[in-house]
Amino acid sequence: MAAAPAPPGAPPKPTWDPRRVEAPFPWLRPTIRIRLTLLYGGMFLIAGILLLSIIYLLAANALKVGSDLPFKIVTGTVSSENCNIVSTQLSAAELNHALNECVNEQRQHALDNLLSRSLLALLGLAIIAFAFGYAMAGRVLSPLGRITRTARAVAGSDLARRIELDGPDDELKELADTFDDMLERLERAFTAQQRFVGNASHELRTPLAINRTLLEVHLSDPGAPMELQQLGKTLLATNERSEQLVEGLLLLARSDNQIIERKPVDLAEVAEQAVDQVYGEAEAKGVVIRGERQSAVVQGNGVLLERIALNLVQNAVRYNVQKDGWVEVTTEVLHGQAVLVVSNTGPVVPAYEIDNLFEPFKRLRGADRTGSDKGVGLGLSIVRSVARAHGGHIYAQPREGGGLVMRVTLPI
Repeated sequence: MAAAPAPPGAPPKPTWDPRRVEAPFPWLRPTIRIRLTLLYGGMFLIAGILLLSIIYLLAANALKVGSDLPFKIVTGTVSSENCNIVSTQLSAAELNHALNECVNEQRQHALDNLLSRSLLALLGLAIIAFAFGYAMAGRVLSPLGRITRTARAVAGSDLARRIELDGPDDELKELADTFDDMLERLERAFTAQQRFVGNASHELRTPLAINRTLLEVHLSDPGAPMELQQLGKTLLATNERSEQLVEGLLLLARSDNQIIERKPVDLAEVAEQAVDQVYGEAEAKGVVIRGERQSAVVQGNGVLLERIALNLVQNAVRYNVQKDGWVEVTTEVLHGQAVLVVSNTGPVVPAYEIDNLFEPFKRLRGADRTGSDKGVGLGLSIVRSVARAHGGHIYAQPREGGGLVMRVTLPI
């Protein structure tokens, strides 16, 4: 009985990348170095040929001028227009010496004329070479300008932009293609992040809202034991804190990008709304809110800008002194920028602790967890993220005597 034929083996793995075709002669690839070498070498060769041609013509003209005798013999006497020779008063030796001096003077005059014209020719060629080199360098480096413009557009959160550079397969095209690949990966990552934020918003908020509703229903029962009511209030406060933490994290994730849709927003109105929302809490703590708020219109997202003012004013009220505390909220336009300043009385803040205030879940003196009843530790992180998304900055400075001065600057 004949044996069954053996199954065919797996095909060998390819040893080349089908997406990139290698040139048969890679050393002939028109790289930037080769192109610039040929360009400037050719320019130098052309300039040298032109200079040699000009010097040759000038030298030929000078030799022609220098070959003509600067004197004429007229019926036994010597007549000259360039030299002062009176042959009737000179001996033969003196006459020969005077003729030599006249010829040397004529030769020196021709050489001086050649040198001056050569310098003028060199100056003209230098100007032409610099202008031509500037134009050609701009043409060679023009793809860099295209890459830079695309990078600036991408910095404004336009991740859909691509360079798509055409031309020879040189270093600049390789850089542009690499940049396009990176942008494609970034776009996929940001799209996945936005999708995750949207899904997390629903998945995290729903159970917390259900827990809050159940706790509120149980607390509304007048017949519930006191211990159960106390436990329900504790759980309700914990649930509320979890909701604040989730909202803060989601807002921090959404505000890390640049704001695409912008509308005119007056920082004075935003600050007024923040003050109105915190006024009850400030009055309960005995903190006075003051300050003059001038109109300062910026282009941005009103909800996120209101979050900046609200977080700063809330922190200024909550982290204040026990007695005679105040918070000053001002807005103005200064040096072409809209400025929001929130300063307050409060505990002394060391200068080396300022940077830690803007880190998530970081607090002063090493309290880096959410163990405080004053917030979840994301307020200033959200403020910095929203300010950066609007192209602005936030600066914190310790106040003499205690407290902080928070200054937010936004472009108009």
